[in-house]
Amino acid sequence: MKIYLFIVSLFFCSISFAQTSVSGSVKDSKNQPVPGANVKIAGESAGTITDSDGNFSLSTSKKPPFTLEVSSVGYETTKTSITSNNQKVTVALADEETKLEEIVVSASRTPERIKESPVTIERFGIKDIKKTASPTFYDGLENLKEVQMNTSSMSFKSINTRGFATVSNTRFMQLVDGMDNSSPLLNFVLGNLIGVSELDVANVELLPGASSALYGANAFNGILFMNSKNPFNSEGISAYVKYGQTSQKAAGVNDYVDYGIRVSHKFDNYFAAKANFTFLKGTDWYATDYRDKDLVNNVGLDRSYYNYNGINVYGDEASTNLKGVGQTLASMGLIPASAVNLLPSVNVSRTGYNEVDLTDNKIRNAKIDFSLHLRPFGNENFEVIWQSKFGFGNSVYTGANRYYLNGFFMQQHKLEFKGKNFFLRGYMTTEDGGKSYDMLFTGLNVNNAWKDNKTWFGQYTGAYIQSTLAGATPEQAHAAARGVADTGRFLPGTPEFKAAFANVIAGEDVITGSKLVDNSKIYHSDANYNFKDLIKIAEIQVGGSYREYQLDSHGRIYTDASGPIHYDEYGVYTQVQKKIMEDRLKLTGSIRYDKSKNFDGNYSPRISAVYSAGEQKNHTFRGSFQTGFRNPTTQDQYIGFNVGSAALVGSAPDNLTRFTETFPVNTAAGQLFAGGPNAIMNGDNAYNNSYTSESARAFAALASTDPVNAAKLLKKSTAGYVKPETVKAFDLGYRGQFKGFSFDINGYFNIYNDFLGNTTVVAPYYGKAVDAPDALGNPLTDLGTQTLHALANGNTRNYQLYTNTDIEIHSLGFGVGVVKKLPRNFEVSANYNYAQFDFDQAKDPSFEAGFNTPKHKVKLGIGNDNLFKNFGFNVSGRWNSEYLWQSTFVDGTIDAATVIDAQINYGIPKLKSVLKIGASNIGSHEYQQVLGTGMIGQQYFASLTINP
Repeated sequence: MKIYLFIVSLFFCSISFAQTSVSGSVKDSKNQPVPGANVKIAGESAGTITDSDGNFSLSTSKKPPFTLEVSSVGYETTKTSITSNNQKVTVALADEETKLEEIVVSASRTPERIKESPVTIERFGIKDIKKTASPTFYDGLENLKEVQMNTSSMSFKSINTRGFATVSNTRFMQLVDGMDNSSPLLNFVLGNLIGVSELDVANVELLPGASSALYGANAFNGILFMNSKNPFNSEGISAYVKYGQTSQKAAGVNDYVDYGIRVSHKFDNYFAAKANFTFLKGTDWYATDYRDKDLVNNVGLDRSYYNYNGINVYGDEASTNLKGVGQTLASMGLIPASAVNLLPSVNVSRTGYNEVDLTDNKIRNAKIDFSLHLRPFGNENFEVIWQSKFGFGNSVYTGANRYYLNGFFMQQHKLEFKGKNFFLRGYMTTEDGGKSYDMLFTGLNVNNAWKDNKTWFGQYTGAYIQSTLAGATPEQAHAAARGVADTGRFLPGTPEFKAAFANVIAGEDVITGSKLVDNSKIYHSDANYNFKDLIKIAEIQVGGSYREYQLDSHGRIYTDASGPIHYDEYGVYTQVQKKIMEDRLKLTGSIRYDKSKNFDGNYSPRISAVYSAGEQKNHTFRGSFQTGFRNPTTQDQYIGFNVGSAALVGSAPDNLTRFTETFPVNTAAGQLFAGGPNAIMNGDNAYNNSYTSESARAFAALASTDPVNAAKLLKKSTAGYVKPETVKAFDLGYRGQFKGFSFDINGYFNIYNDFLGNTTVVAPYYGKAVDAPDALGNPLTDLGTQTLHALANGNTRNYQLYTNTDIEIHSLGFGVGVVKKLPRNFEVSANYNYAQFDFDQAKDPSFEAGFNTPKHKVKLGIGNDNLFKNFGFNVSGRWNSEYLWQSTFVDGTIDAATVIDAQINYGIPKLKSVLKIGASNIGSHEYQQVLGTGMIGQQYFASLTINP
């Protein structure tokens, strides 16, 4: 109650504080508006940006006279004197061929010119949004230096920098108005599914590389900041509508629409509010990669292959050993024992369903957000913000399997107090999986709905024996057996298939269903205070954060069947920054301590130096060193997820025994060794009684011809429980201008220890896994020999484990960015990135580091936002070399790709609108960024944007 009365008293007392309001417009030398220009009070951090028409308004408690500083990319900074309240000004900016004066905040958590940033940073503002040739501003981020985009779906794209890219990128953080918009359940960013409307974007800042020293464990590989417009500074009603078509060989030509509206109003100097709504609807890129996962680099593989496992085919993961089935049938008296000798010891898979038959391939994404802004004193020195964000729709996510996010719903709610030198915020994120489902289990269980596995494999085995006795070749016998076993199969599109499909995707139990259940939450709070007005010797900041995860998948993904899993972590940090040598040298030191529930605490220090050379200080050299760390995610620790051909198991101490599975044991001997007809497996078997997948494959290749030497190839897995990974990161860079060219050059070298990744192991249903078990031992007494029997008869379970490698990993790279403003308002840009990593795979052959990054990337652009009156254009192109893709879904090579985007735009001043016509990938060469996803085709669009 006392706090409430205090806030109320502050509100009513605030009317006594005098306010100074300034408004106006910013234009270039041709009298054209300059959108996204920075307008700030000299010597203060307070400021605003101009809207799309170059207009601005600013309120401050500072009394006249004072000076406004106006700056923008490509223009000289201009100062204007303010001598009275409610003064209106028109500021003309002179051309300047440099980007060094842009203001950024994220690099040091305090406003500074981009040239003074102690680390590499990229910025994307309103002007960049206007000229991008990509269908959305988020797509346009791909043209920034260092950015690698990973497209899982047309509506689900993830950003990565400096290697180790995945769709489920837990090494990269994305903040929207200070809120981490990663999924509470999955711990990674869902692209812009719950992000920000392009109408409401104020600016985007990107920090490539380790940023743990200020932002904690999840900012291990980089961090993206998306900041929205403040309704105090940006008012009115704005809207856009886009209509276009997508074109893909597999999907054909399809329409899509994208529209949005923003409403913002400043009621007075004390209260303002805004609301946004956007909606996207279209047809996704069809995923039609029918190569066998185990032979992914073979082209034109015959789909009648008896143990086929297609990349975008589901249900064919059900596979078993043909001879093992025959031995079981013989033990039951269903076939003669002699018939077993006619069966090869090979695995056979069921006939699956194509992905295009298991999803409607439609994408929908709606985003709604609103915020209320209160300034009790009538100025920016203290502001209270309530913000709510909602995102829902359909998309496809590629993880260990392919998942259709159907009716997915996520929301965030934030309360923030912020002022000139501080902020205190708390927010919660919650999500609901809606009717989302796993496509693999959809295929498996639709198959089981028309014929269970036991019956199908039994019929296959009997038909194979009969065909062989009739003189068929093995290939003919396999084909005939599949034809018999597939009798009664539900064909896609039939009423029987539709009914089975509907029942399966509605069921939560993986035995009969495929629905993904998710009601997880995150509760997060963080704070920061800057002592620069209290301590003059240096700029000192302190801050901290606390987060609690509440995992709730009802046992479907995590081992939380008996109730939600609670997991928390916290961190504190401080930073000291000092300028010396006539402000030419800026030194920065920071350190952060983070503690997670199941692990010891970690310190992340960073030191950096920036030196400004030249008469105008326009040549800056920077260098930094920091140690970062990344805690294992909640997936790494608590997942217990059956993905069909394997199970994903986390290694938290209380997780291993919570995850259990029951499997039927093949052959009478196997049932004797297992102590019954079924084997009960858990996480302890996965981590402590298994063989490496590499040695198990080597054993299988030799076992039928030389079992003694084959057994010698087996190696017991030594995968340990997950622990935090660490990095030592070195970063050097230069920003400057030479003969009209603006340069941004950077290089980095990272040393990773205890790198987190995945490894696959094979656990026998019975026996004890040992190195080189005795093939001639007595299986009744030798537990190692028992495992050989299990391996030979398909009595095994594959597990994908989350673990660390003992091998040190190095990555290095450099980037060069060049911008040149040419006569008649033309601007050209180019950037190049090189990335390399070193990992001795031979020392840990089963471990997948998943660098997933092209060694070479080149990006080019040319544009003119005022080619002639009200008309502009932009063309951008990018190329990347081929690279290896490793994931829990599929491994293989992604081809090199060249992509060209282009747009023309025409401003209609009387309507305060801009008409844009554009196309992406106009070269018509389809390409892929993630194995297992649809090939990316062409996208054409026309848009009309109206701003107040």
